[in-house]
Amino acid sequence: MNLFTFLQNLVNGLSLGSLYALIAIGYSMVYGILRLINFAHGDVFMMAVYFAFFLVTLGKVPWLISFTLAILAAALLGFAIDRVAYKPIRNAPRISALITAIGVSFFLESFAVVVFSGIPRSFRNIYPGFLNNMIILGGHEEVKYGRNVIVGGLRIPVVSLVILGVTALALVILWWIVYKTKIGMAMRAVSVDIPTTSLMGVNVDMVIGFTFALGSALAAVGGLLWATRYPQLWPYMGFMPGLKAFIAAVFGGIGSIQGAVVGGFLLGLTEIMLVGFFPKMAGYRDAFAFLILILILSIKPEGLLGKKSAVKV
Repeated sequence: MNLFTFLQNLVNGLSLGSLYALIAIGYSMVYGILRLINFAHGDVFMMAVYFAFFLVTLGKVPWLISFTLAILAAALLGFAIDRVAYKPIRNAPRISALITAIGVSFFLESFAVVVFSGIPRSFRNIYPGFLNNMIILGGHEEVKYGRNVIVGGLRIPVVSLVILGVTALALVILWWIVYKTKIGMAMRAVSVDIPTTSLMGVNVDMVIGFTFALGSALAAVGGLLWATRYPQLWPYMGFMPGLKAFIAAVFGGIGSIQGAVVGGFLLGLTEIMLVGFFPKMAGYRDAFAFLILILILSIKPEGLLGKKSAVKV
């Protein structure tokens, strides 16, 4: 692997890791407060892409407004899922919440199959065409097939740079909300001790609902960026990215926002570098992600940045 190929894989790995990080944050925030794995999170990702798709194709709404409305709709969906599915069983055993999360996930996937059909659709004409362009640095010009083309060099997809920029902006906004606003302070307090925070007059249910909405909005941003990088949508498109993001959250330390970001970037880089260094193992990239999950749970269950906690049994 030469320097150009390494740098290209580095950019692609950071781009993929950005997407995992955006989705993993939602898993971590909900787990940090409720100790719940929200398996419906990947399906919110899918629903956001469908919202944007139909707003552009049927509603004839400009893509930027459609994407913004899709993010808001996903946030509202996340809030509704908490109110309808999780709030009634807030004090139930943890296994009940886990089974409910799986049920909500199946419901959203089946709903999408019935309403949107299971046939994959192209997302390519939804967003501006410049995102499909390629920035070429270095290389040399040769004549191939009767025309001049650039051979070698560093090829950076414009969409990868956009993904990195949007992710950086989203993380700054998230940091501001969590550490500089009252609702962020309430979120941090609820994640430490729900009963005590409730006694201090904080509306805990509203804080939890906001956490679901915020995590769902970030998943929607990740979903829309995912659909621009891999321009196809279908009802089960959120399953594997959601599962990988969950692995990233566990890898970084589920319950920690910083851990989710670090885990997402490390998983994305590992996947891309594995394919770059060992092309014959490209078919095992998903299996490798699950191997990471098994190793982390076996060696360091709290993850890279997670905190050890005593569990009463």
